[in-house]
Amino acid sequence: MSHTAHIRSHRKPRRSASKIAMRAGVAGGVLSTLAVAGASGSANAAEPVTQTLELPTLTADLAAQVAESADATQQAAANYQLQAERDAAATKAAKQAKADLAEAKKKAEAKKKAAEEAARKAAAERASRTTERATLSASASASTSTSTSTATGSAAAVIAFVKAQVGDAYVSGGTGPNSWDCSGLVQAAFNEIGVSLPRVSQDQSTAGTQVSLSNLQPGDILYWGSAGSAYHVGVYVGDGMFVGAQNPSTGVVEKPLSYDPPTGAVRVL
Repeated sequence: MSHTAHIRSHRKPRRSASKIAMRAGVAGGVLSTLAVAGASGSANAAEPVTQTLELPTLTADLAAQVAESADATQQAAANYQLQAERDAAATKAAKQAKADLAEAKKKAEAKKKAAEEAARKAAAERASRTTERATLSASASASTSTSTSTATGSAAAVIAFVKAQVGDAYVSGGTGPNSWDCSGLVQAAFNEIGVSLPRVSQDQSTAGTQVSLSNLQPGDILYWGSAGSAYHVGVYVGDGMFVGAQNPSTGVVEKPLSYDPPTGAVRVL
């Protein structure tokens, strides 16, 4: 026997083919498992990439929806404001219409009262004129026998002048010799006796002493309207008659006092 036969060999025992094959199978299985895990890991790792790529699209859609919602809210607010303004305008218009109606009623009532007052005054004036006419008629009848006979001197000359013009034309501003207005005829008649009178009826109505219509004398100046603002004049010629340049349609006429009762009279002579 060799002297080294009892010493164990330091060389590893050679593995058998079956063990090597088994280990190779295990290794292959492990590698396969790792490969599958890797593939699965790679697949799982790819999903977040896909989701990350989709986020911008979702964010843009959300932003568009938010913008649309904001626009809708703004439009709704604008509509509410417009409706509020319309309601306020309608309320204001209604108040103004009510005020205008009240003012119109007030004015209509005032006009009605004024018309009633004017009618009352007109009725009173008509009654007064009727009474005055009766008084003048009575006065004229009472003085018929004396008025003509007392027309002497200057008064007779004035009366003769105005009677001579009866039938002449009436012309506004006329002073003769063939056409006259009322004050032009009176002025010319008194000029015949040397008495100077103002030119217009307003001044002639205050040129002498005021006398009552119940105490007239031939040659007195009659006036229509108020003293100082008379619109017509004539000459009393006695017997309840007067001569005056009346209007364009009649010209110079001789008429009874009842034809157009005067308002007052002045005495110059």
